[in-house]
Amino acid sequence: MSYYDDKKNVEQYIEMADGYDGAMLIDILRQNLVDDASVLELGMGPGKDYLLLSQHFKVTGSDSSSVFVERFLASHPKADVIQLDAVTMKTERQFDAIYSNKVLYHLTRDELAQSLQAQKSVLKPGGVALHSFWHGEGDEEMHGLHFSYYTDEQLREIVQPQYEIVKIARYTEMETDDSLYIVLKNGA
Repeated sequence: MSYYDDKKNVEQYIEMADGYDGAMLIDILRQNLVDDASVLELGMGPGKDYLLLSQHFKVTGSDSSSVFVERFLASHPKADVIQLDAVTMKTERQFDAIYSNKVLYHLTRDELAQSLQAQKSVLKPGGVALHSFWHGEGDEEMHGLHFSYYTDEQLREIVQPQYEIVKIARYTEMETDDSLYIVLKNGA
């Protein structure tokens, strides 16, 4: 995602995302995970959800963009934050949960399948993952960014060979039922 390696694009994203956070999603994660569990956030961006997650969990933030990572660490130098590619998931660490809020929809469908496979090695057995997506169909490219939209059924087809689906549901972020989240359990 070289788009977010440009400081100007990062600042534009932060301005556009002002007023939005994953508080509702974090409440759902809390229903499926004990407090103080270890959580890896994929694609932390400016760190809003990281700060919310850290109120309940031992959080490691990550982003593929060094700009986001460095920006967050400049104001939170003791934070546990790493640069991490969401497709390859190259880290030796393991977590009780993985969380992402509208991050994995920037991956192609093949990359999403690769990411979910790689997440299994980072997620402890019995661990959970919560990922949110924009609801819809198709793919598009805008300003050098890829966007994949998913229906409930499309997500089921991608994750079921690898994970138990705990819950999949639609919710409203900007327009009625424009988003969906999925809670997964790592059975192996």
